[in-house]
Amino acid sequence: MKKTLLAAALTVGFFGVAQAETSVTLYGILDGGIGYQQIKGVNSYATDRTGEPSLKAKKTGMINGIEYGNRWGLKGAEDLGNGLRAVFQLESGFDLGTGQQAQSTSSSNSDRLFGRQATIGLASDAWGQLDLGRQTNIASKYLAGVATPFGASFGQANSGAVFTQANTARYDNMVMYQTPNFSGFQFGAGYSFNVSGGESWKVDGTRNSNQHAITTGLRYGNGPIAVALTYDAFKARGSDVAPVTDDTTVKAWALAGSYDFEIVKLHAGFGQTRDGFFQLQGYGSGASSSFSNATGAFGAAKGLKFNSYSAGVSAPLGNGTLMAGWMMADPRSNPDSFGAGEDMDKQQTYSLGYTYGISKRTSLYAIGSYAKHVQFLPDAKSTLVGVGVVHKF
Repeated sequence: MKKTLLAAALTVGFFGVAQAETSVTLYGILDGGIGYQQIKGVNSYATDRTGEPSLKAKKTGMINGIEYGNRWGLKGAEDLGNGLRAVFQLESGFDLGTGQQAQSTSSSNSDRLFGRQATIGLASDAWGQLDLGRQTNIASKYLAGVATPFGASFGQANSGAVFTQANTARYDNMVMYQTPNFSGFQFGAGYSFNVSGGESWKVDGTRNSNQHAITTGLRYGNGPIAVALTYDAFKARGSDVAPVTDDTTVKAWALAGSYDFEIVKLHAGFGQTRDGFFQLQGYGSGASSSFSNATGAFGAAKGLKFNSYSAGVSAPLGNGTLMAGWMMADPRSNPDSFGAGEDMDKQQTYSLGYTYGISKRTSLYAIGSYAKHVQFLPDAKSTLVGVGVVHKF
């Protein structure tokens, strides 16, 4: 009897040790509300738009995933000793209104279970963290929250409307390393063997179809100061089938900073993008003839060059934060595919928002945003207003 009791006590003891060394957390965010959006304009880059049909579409109803993308996930760590940990994170996005999975942008990627993130890695307080799998790039991690007070959130108000590389761009098949924080400095770099979809075989005599990508950046945060510098590039593959096209390397760099005066926080950013885009901002009318359907990820447009600018301010107000921002994407040259009589105009976005904390887990938000010359179309506008509630678990 004593041996039985001793064995039971040891089993319970070992179980407690295992629990202390390994942790798994279930978490999630729910974001839903009511909103209105209208887009209107002419879906044409022609300088003479006389006689061109004009689109006007609007939608009033439920909105979701505005401040935070709806998600649930699992993350965990196991202590391997000597300060080393095995880490993983699985995160699935979904539409709160329909319950359908998110992050499925094409038929080939329509079955993503963990479309937001799926990584495994090793971490150490001494040498940093190495992650493998689908994850956001460095610009989305380092730049988005510094360039504007809206960060990577609030739909067309988010910094990704002009810095497409920071528009929560997710790279498949990526190996990423990030250093520890050294007196406020942190460096990160990643390489993707194919940014979208599974890796393809390289068959002798044919062009490599995998879109390789790199992402890297340096950030500094100490006291009221935050600064981020990032660079991203991916290889858009051409075709060996007539008409034969060459590979195009799409590149983007950006520098952003913020300073917190406590009573007010200032944000600013500048960057350049060449020969395409990374994660184009959608405006969501659902009309097949709409300019808002010109959305997606990792698109090449050889010859396209545009500069990106952002400025914003946020200030504490009551139990919340008031935010205001302006962004502009200024085209410096047209894509080579443009013909005579076609041109682009500067896209500008003006936004105002407010978040209010009810508790540690629940908050409210309101957003109003107006964009003109959407996706460089000379006659295209988008207006978004909405209010919502967020709960984190």
